[in-house]
Amino acid sequence: MARAWYAVHVISGHEKKVSELLRRRADMMSLWQVDVYDIMIPTEKELVTRNGKRGERDRKVFPGYILVQMYLNDDTFKLIKGTSGVTGFVSSGNKPVPLEDYEVKRIVSNLEQSQEAPKIAFIKTDIVRVVEGPFADYTGRIEEVNPDREKVKVMISIFGRDTAVELDFAHVQKE
Repeated sequence: MARAWYAVHVISGHEKKVSELLRRRADMMSLWQVDVYDIMIPTEKELVTRNGKRGERDRKVFPGYILVQMYLNDDTFKLIKGTSGVTGFVSSGNKPVPLEDYEVKRIVSNLEQSQEAPKIAFIKTDIVRVVEGPFADYTGRIEEVNPDREKVKVMISIFGRDTAVELDFAHVQKE
């Protein structure tokens, strides 16, 4: 059987820990670069604002999953299933199903594109709370997002009427 990519289900939030443990175990069993070739946690950059400070963070594209490139045989199957934090393969019945080549290529190309331009944390219709300025502590719905200027247009209810207010990304937080 040819080497292929397999999706492995892990405990959500433990993807990095499981991938490091899996690599160490593969090294100890002399399977690394022999039967197990690569472990990938698909992530993309995202702009976030916390406490008025802007920054980037890595957001997992498939939370609770890692991708492993390997030859599937008894040793690698036992290696994966016996690793702490792994709940199983994405499979059909008891047989793990490899990802198709076009699926892996699409995932990798999407990740490369997302590395170039971080995704904006806000989208139209999000409910946000204003954290700074004269409208602090008001909540509203985003009507428009302008990523170039890093501004959002928010509809805030003032005296029972919706009013459009343009705010910086740093002045709002998702509810």
